[in-house]
Amino acid sequence: MTGNTDSGGGRRGRIWRMAPWGIAALMLLLPLIAMRFTDDVVWDVTDFAIFGAMLFGACGVYDLTTRMTGSGAYRAAIGIAVVAAFILIWINLAVGIIGSEENPANLMYAGVLAFGSLGAFIVRFQPLGMAGVLAATALAQALVGMIALVTGSGSVEPDLPGAAIFLNGFFTALWLTSAWLFRKAARE
Repeated sequence: MTGNTDSGGGRRGRIWRMAPWGIAALMLLLPLIAMRFTDDVVWDVTDFAIFGAMLFGACGVYDLTTRMTGSGAYRAAIGIAVVAAFILIWINLAVGIIGSEENPANLMYAGVLAFGSLGAFIVRFQPLGMAGVLAATALAQALVGMIALVTGSGSVEPDLPGAAIFLNGFFTALWLTSAWLFRKAARE
C-alpha cells in the first residue's frame, strides 16, 4: 500500500486523509477564539462537547468510508454527504429549520438522516446502491420541506417559509450532487 496514492497511501495520501481532521480542529477552535472578541458567541462545556463529538463522528465516518476506495468521485460523494448531514444536524440543534430548535417538527430531519444511514448499510456502501440511497434521501428531504410548508409547522415568523424552502432546497441539492457523484464512481 505504500506509495499508492489512489488508495490513500503514501505521503500525499496521508496529507489528504489528515486534512479533514485538521479542519475539524480549527472549526472547534473558532468559537473559543470568537468568545475572546465578542459577547455574541457564548458556548459552555456542553456546546464544545457536542460540537466536538459531531466533528469527530463526521471525520471518522469520512475517514473509514474513503479508505474503501481510491475513486475521487466516491470520496467527493462521501464528503458531500457527510458535510450535508453534519450541517443538517448542526442547524437543527442550534436554531432549527422549521421554527425554533425546540419545534418537534424538526425531528423529521432525523428521519431523513436515519433513512440515508440505514440505506447506506443495506447497500454496503457500494457506489451504485449509494447513488440510489442518496437520491431517495433527497426525496425524503424535499418531502419534509413540503410537509412543513403544507402543515404550516413553525410558521410563526413571517420569513420562515422562505428560509425553510431555501434550506430544504439546499440540502436536497447536496444529496442529489452526492448521488450523481456516486453514480459517476460506479461507472469508473
